[in-house]
Amino acid sequence: MNSSMLKRGFYQEIELGLKALNFKDYKIAFYHFENAHILGQKHLYRHTVSHYWMFIFAIKTKNSKEIVGQTLRILASLLFTSVWVPKGNTGGTNISPIKKLPIREELKKYFKFNASF
Repeated sequence: MNSSMLKRGFYQEIELGLKALNFKDYKIAFYHFENAHILGQKHLYRHTVSHYWMFIFAIKTKNSKEIVGQTLRILASLLFTSVWVPKGNTGGTNISPIKKLPIREELKKYFKFNASF
């Protein structure tokens, strides 16, 4: 897998999340932001951007737990992305920020040739 494919997938997931957010389809929006998080978590900017959009989601849905959690995760992404990230973690407050998870089936194609992740 090359980095341009991963980058393209990340931005596609963000775009799908934003479209769903605009239609107030919150469950679908968050799912796509989670996918973006998984695809972007090894890259400082994209990792932080995924948490930013989860933060915006939290504001739009008035979810105070997610607002606080994403604020902390934005800071953590800035501090720790280059050191360590838990593989497959979806990035929401419903999951421990240090828990590793299996890569979602639809995202495995992005990691097929990337043994380092």
